[in-house]
Amino acid sequence: MKIKKGDHVVVLAGKDKGATGQVIAAFPATSKVVVEGVNMVKKNKKVTNPGGRSANEGGIVTQEAPIHVSNVALVDPETKRPARVGYQINEDGTKVRVLRPSGKEV
Repeated sequence: MKIKKGDHVVVLAGKDKGATGQVIAAFPATSKVVVEGVNMVKKNKKVTNPGGRSANEGGIVTQEAPIHVSNVALVDPETKRPARVGYQINEDGTKVRVLRPSGKEV
């Protein structure tokens, strides 16, 4: 998976098309990412340990849900446009991610 935690991405498809944000979490096994402020869903939370010291309040909370990695693209920091990501081997033998149109390292 070419998108990693901490990357700045733009959403290409879905109800939040055009939204940008930081990747909070990446799940390579299911090819999904969680983007900050994107794909917000309401979730019912149960009250845990009522009356105790570590009591959690129950109710309806809004949080981000994972979206498929094919629906997001990395943002080129110079042009502020979506860019594809590829890999390149440096002369010292390390593998680095590069932006496809410009060839700049991520």
